[in-house]
Amino acid sequence: MQSTNAQGILIRRIDYGDSDLILTFITQKYGKISLMAKSAKKSVRRFGGILELFYFLELIIRPGKGSKPSILENASLIRPFEKIRTNVVHTAYASYWAELIHLFVEEKNAQDDIFQLFVFVLDQLNNSTIAADVLHIVFQIRFLTISGFQPNFITCYYCQKKLDKISGPTCCFDLNKGTVMCPSCVQKTSHLMKLSKGTLKHLNWINSHDLQHLHRLKYSSEAIAEGKQLLEQFVPFCIGRSPKSLLFLKKLYKQTKGNKA
Repeated sequence: MQSTNAQGILIRRIDYGDSDLILTFITQKYGKISLMAKSAKKSVRRFGGILELFYFLELIIRPGKGSKPSILENASLIRPFEKIRTNVVHTAYASYWAELIHLFVEEKNAQDDIFQLFVFVLDQLNNSTIAADVLHIVFQIRFLTISGFQPNFITCYYCQKKLDKISGPTCCFDLNKGTVMCPSCVQKTSHLMKLSKGTLKHLNWINSHDLQHLHRLKYSSEAIAEGKQLLEQFVPFCIGRSPKSLLFLKKLYKQTKGNKA
């Protein structure tokens, strides 16, 4: 069968036998695809050490016959996002984002929005244009919205009262329903998190504005801390499992907190 080209970012790499690799990419053309790279661990000329996580590559793919996997015949480097791997927290964030894509995106189902989102956050993380904590929030919110789990940060689920009309500085977010709850309605539900109204406004702004405008918003430390806490609970709740990379992230948080003490 005739080979085809695609651009993709490597999100998963598994050793297969002594010399082969099974590689998973998120691509603009095909969505998530898994490819067999034969003799990849020995072939310096064909791949030259570019089959690394988060590398943005031009792929030459030979479709598999029947149930056999497609073959990665060759690859060339577009962007390595090399600075990400020099920072353990940045690497952990990128690994978590990649794992979410791997767990939730279907094989060979084009997801251009997710592909473009991933390219954006990796680029910003690599260049330190936007704070890593903020990008972590951005990716999770946008990923949820694209995947059909758009959270509601502005209107109470039961009484439809707008956030600005809810009294007090805080409000509750219901993880079950993915929505804001005003104080008079919270007894009707469970799995609640209390957040400042400022945090909810930040999250709504991030979810509703163009990605290119993110640098315009000033992010308070409270909004970042609460946003991360919320999304790291809500995302696993939505996908029905806790990614392994999230457990590693939480260990890093504890280590960082311990070093500051």
